[in-house]
Amino acid sequence: MRESEYLKDRTDLVQKFQDFPFLRNINSQHLLDMLQLSKLRSYDEGEVITPEGVYDSWIYVLVYGEVIITKGGSELARFNESGDTFGELAIIDGEARSATVTAAISTKCLAIDASFLDRLPMEEQSAFYSIFYRMLAEILSKRLRETGQELALCKDELNALKS
Repeated sequence: MRESEYLKDRTDLVQKFQDFPFLRNINSQHLLDMLQLSKLRSYDEGEVITPEGVYDSWIYVLVYGEVIITKGGSELARFNESGDTFGELAIIDGEARSATVTAAISTKCLAIDASFLDRLPMEEQSAFYSIFYRMLAEILSKRLRETGQELALCKDELNALKS
């Protein structure tokens, strides 16, 4: 992995990152606050970004490339669109990473240290928390719908095999 310095005062990145679905509702000043504890990380093909079972406070937004999400060695998903987000579950519940994320090709991510939330001024925390967790809820809702559809297909295939 290669990583940048913290992106403090990188106003040149604000508009680009506001185009990502996960960050679209964050105002420019709050995004600058977030970038103070964020880095750009580059990974080579096959490099592990986050291993299953590890505790950390980073959430990732795909800038470019493709990542493979695996659990116990089985592929669960692939993300390859700029703005795709991963690592959010560990941020929400504080548990260890539930899956391994590996770069499928040369990949760059915005890595956000979610501990930045605790460093916001007290008067700003409530408003920012509600926006941040609303965005996480949207991501999880979309994934839960997709998982429900996949589960229904698997059940249909299982029933067909049993017959």
